[in-house]
Amino acid sequence: MDPQPNHHATLQDASRALWLATLSLMTAFMQTQAPAHRYLMARRIANNLQTLRDQECFTADCRERFARLGLHWHAKADRLRGDPEPFLQRALRRLGFA
Repeated sequence: MDPQPNHHATLQDASRALWLATLSLMTAFMQTQAPAHRYLMARRIANNLQTLRDQECFTADCRERFARLGLHWHAKADRLRGDPEPFLQRALRRLGFA
């Protein structure tokens, strides 16, 4: 008996649940006015999208969309925090591209 198929199905279910939770956070973000809460929500959304980007149960196209959305939400969190060096610039600098 191979436990791998069951593990794969469980991971798929967890990934889909994370995607649904992330959509709920996006909705809550739009309804929240408190800047600190919006910042924390944007960070959580960005982190969730990074996690989803790494899940092989989604198609390559879907994972690319998660990656782009993740960058968008990281930038949004940076703006809410008033960060002088946005996430994308930090990431590029750490990777040696900037």
